[in-house]
Amino acid sequence: MEAKGTAAVAPRFVLDRRKAVPALIGRHEDFLIVAGLAGAAKDIAALTEDGSHTYAMAGAMGGATMLGLGLALAQPERKVLVATGDGELLMNVGALATIAILNPPNLSILCIDNGHYGETGNQKSHTSLGVQLDRMAAGAGIPVIHVVESEADIEAGARALREHNATAFVLLRVNDGPAAALRRIMSPATCRERFRAGLLGRGRLGKAMESGSARGG
Repeated sequence: MEAKGTAAVAPRFVLDRRKAVPALIGRHEDFLIVAGLAGAAKDIAALTEDGSHTYAMAGAMGGATMLGLGLALAQPERKVLVATGDGELLMNVGALATIAILNPPNLSILCIDNGHYGETGNQKSHTSLGVQLDRMAAGAGIPVIHVVESEADIEAGARALREHNATAFVLLRVNDGPAAALRRIMSPATCRERFRAGLLGRGRLGKAMESGSARGG
């Protein structure tokens, strides 16, 4: 008997990532942010102006979720946000099982799914053909799952990223239009040192937060 694929019919990808990502994340300074490759890294760099509370990866496809997990476990008092793309997450989808088992309550994962591999020529990814990463996350055991595929879903999706006592996974379906434009720093060493300085309160974000506290803000 001939085997047939069992993936469901692919959903529509209609939202503009340049509007949807900022709307979902809101006040980005509330998070330590790890971003995956290509579009996700550009989205976060543009939103935060390449801030010291962000670590945007380059050339390490599949690593964002596990790096975010380690950060969440090491910094339990801080909110950690992983922003990754569908292609990057598909490269290491098994990480969702480990994350679900450990279930850090301060970790949120935002998967920006445009159904394409933007890093390598915009070929269709598996999610264009029916693979549903939210169902894979739920099957792994991640407790909080939310899908955003229209403007009406954004408010609830934003709450899902912030208001939870367990690991949250938010799938944002966007069209394959361009990510936000910002020429970000690509040096891993520079990004690492900048992020470390920000984490320890010596970077741009840390100084701004200290200044706000001194003014009573």
